[in-house]
Amino acid sequence: MTLKIIVKGKAKGKIMKSNAPINFLGAVDKKTGVIRDNNHEMFQKSLKDSILVFPHGIGSSVGAYTIYSLKSNGSAPVAMICTKADLSVASGCALANIPLVIASKDYYDSLKDGEEVTVDTEAEKIL
Repeated sequence: MTLKIIVKGKAKGKIMKSNAPINFLGAVDKKTGVIRDNNHEMFQKSLKDSILVFPHGIGSSVGAYTIYSLKSNGSAPVAMICTKADLSVASGCALANIPLVIASKDYYDSLKDGEEVTVDTEAEKIL
């Protein structure tokens, strides 16, 4: 298992896993945290209080402000785990103080939707 910490922190919650990238600016309602893109596999699901596991972000760098707005509106994930860091997600998590971890593909594949985990960047572990 290889983990790279992008934004430090500790969070506990249930995994919400997508195998599709997320366009935060275009696909996520910044007030509710609900995926509003009817072409996304998580359509109508809320990101609120989840450990969001997805490959990476796509789209405009303005998506970082959507992540910040999610946090400001109390509808953000408590942590994010991706397979690669992109500017939008990394800067959004940094602005919003949401723990962000980059996981190896093998470790990403082992994470299961609905599984309860703790992301602990101090211990460099996902338990």
